[in-house]
Amino acid sequence: MSKYSQIYSDLLASITSERLERGARLPSETELMEHYQTSRGTVRKAIEQLQERGFAQKIHGKGTFVLSRAPIEFQLGGIVSFQETYPRLGGNVRTEVVELSQLPLEGSLCEHIQAEQGTLITRIKRVRRIDGRRVILDINHFVADLIPGLDRSIAEHSIYQYIEKTLQLQISYSQRTIEAVPRSADDLKHLDLDDQSHVIVVSNQTFLQDGRQFEYTQSRHTLDKFYFSDVARR
Repeated sequence: MSKYSQIYSDLLASITSERLERGARLPSETELMEHYQTSRGTVRKAIEQLQERGFAQKIHGKGTFVLSRAPIEFQLGGIVSFQETYPRLGGNVRTEVVELSQLPLEGSLCEHIQAEQGTLITRIKRVRRIDGRRVILDINHFVADLIPGLDRSIAEHSIYQYIEKTLQLQISYSQRTIEAVPRSADDLKHLDLDDQSHVIVVSNQTFLQDGRQFEYTQSRHTLDKFYFSDVARR
């Protein structure tokens, strides 16, 4: 086992066994360097891996702190709704619709939706609670002519099921980006961020089988609850 893997594994074991509880400060880089007799670069590599997996967060000038002992894996392959995902998450999961409105397609939204300016768009904001914590803010935009009849009852359950079963439309593919961005006013209002300065945003432009785009969505995730995975093949 490499030195950085040993450091990562030891710290991870302390977090998952709750020897280091949520909010606890990890040993400093200097302390870890002395304990493991290794370089600062090796220590940083181990801590960076903890951050990437959502177990810890580095706060400038303060140190690195435990975020969660069991982050949830979100697999990036395929097009899967939250309702299809959350049964395997376990725990207490709840969806709250905090906004349902209609607006014309204009401004910066035109960059993300392939439709004529002025096209009517249905916007839905939903907060996802897992074990009581508000950890995802989904901001959905649907082309109203393509996806008519959306209401709060549908939004509280599965919009994709409504599209496929009720409207009898076939969802084909999605173009996806993932980035870390500074928290927004919406994030501060609707998510339990604690001291987190950034969120992870998964953006999707999703298309029907005939090539028409029907949706643009931003799923805004807290840093402490998730990590993202994919399978790559050559």
